[in-house]
Amino acid sequence: MMDLRILLPALLLVLGLATVFAQSSAPDKACEAKNGTSCEECLKNVSCLWCITTKTCMTYPVRTILPPHALCPLNDARWGLCWMNFQILIITLAVVGGVIIIAFLVCLFCCCKCENFGSTRFEAKMERQANKMKTKQEERRTEMKQRHDEIRKKYGLSGQNPYSKFA
Repeated sequence: MMDLRILLPALLLVLGLATVFAQSSAPDKACEAKNGTSCEECLKNVSCLWCITTKTCMTYPVRTILPPHALCPLNDARWGLCWMNFQILIITLAVVGGVIIIAFLVCLFCCCKCENFGSTRFEAKMERQANKMKTKQEERRTEMKQRHDEIRKKYGLSGQNPYSKFA
């Protein structure tokens, strides 16, 4: 089982690197052939990037996560959708990621607090039940002692216990 845990991520890493190097070693000139066309025409190919200011279609730089400013400013770079630039995409992803992290932390905090609250409540309930049982036991003990004392009085055995000197 341990080998599978190590082998699967290693295999995924090797395949990912092979894909990146295959894309970077064999640049696709299909994107550059679409210069002067429209954004929609350029972005039909997933590996293409459209720059609005220069109206050029270029191959997406896979070695960098974001296109460098010298290539095309983030405000003017389009990839995947013509109506969304990289700056909006980054801000949206950051906000969504932050909301997800905050929601996760709130859920984690609430679950831990509720669990502690529930266990505290459970412990208090168990303590009340134990106290209740203890008081019932004490009541039974006093009743038994009274009954025994009444029986001793009835038969004239109310004196001191002859075996008490041995205890």
